[in-house]
Amino acid sequence: MRFLLLIYCVLLGHEKLYSQQFPHPQAHAHNDYEHQRPLYDALQNGFTSVEADVHLQGGKLLVSHDRPENHAPTLERLYLAPLDSLLKVNSGNVYKGYQKPFYLMIDCKTQEETYEVIRTAVARHPGLICSPTLCPVRIYLSGNRPLSRMLRDGYSGLGIDGRPEDVGKGYSSEIMPVISDHYGNWSKWKATGPALPEELKKIKDLATRVHSEGKKLRLWAIPDNEVAWKALLEVGVDFINTDRLPALNEYLTRERL
Repeated sequence: MRFLLLIYCVLLGHEKLYSQQFPHPQAHAHNDYEHQRPLYDALQNGFTSVEADVHLQGGKLLVSHDRPENHAPTLERLYLAPLDSLLKVNSGNVYKGYQKPFYLMIDCKTQEETYEVIRTAVARHPGLICSPTLCPVRIYLSGNRPLSRMLRDGYSGLGIDGRPEDVGKGYSSEIMPVISDHYGNWSKWKATGPALPEELKKIKDLATRVHSEGKKLRLWAIPDNEVAWKALLEVGVDFINTDRLPALNEYLTRERL
């Protein structure tokens, strides 16, 4: 409890900073936990989607790309508690006045039991669980996601990161809010020369199918530069997957004006 109160006070001191920032619905922080200030750097740059790799180790949900040491930060400390506190500070939203969901993608690096532990952890923060009328934070699992188990359980605070082959199977956008895939499966264009129209059309057709189900499209391992960002946004990719937080913030802010 003392820790949560400390987090709450820290966020109170930063409320003005985050409420003045333009939120960018297209901005996804790849491996967000590797930045100097996980979550906070993303918030300062207006990101509305972040990604955390999680390992279940010794009963703890540790955030790390590779197998973590025991002193690695926990999912609770880096993301669940701060997001819950932000909702309290900003009248039920992550960004003050921003009514769209904030996305937290949890990439499960360990096996099926990780899902149960994450579900229990999220249940301790009911404000993070979407209802039919209110969804300030959309949490969904990627990586080792027990697809059949989660579909059988139905939505209980955690959605599923879908794949292109899941489109057309009737999965709701509540249980499967995002469709993700490797950029290289759709295009070899490196965004250093002329675009390849036939490959961009393939991505556009995929985006159209994804959007018809009310879902978002994310491609990972994209060329991480403005040329690629612009082209992918134009063909309907919803989340720009980047490690360059200030650069994407600057680009999207400039394009907004």
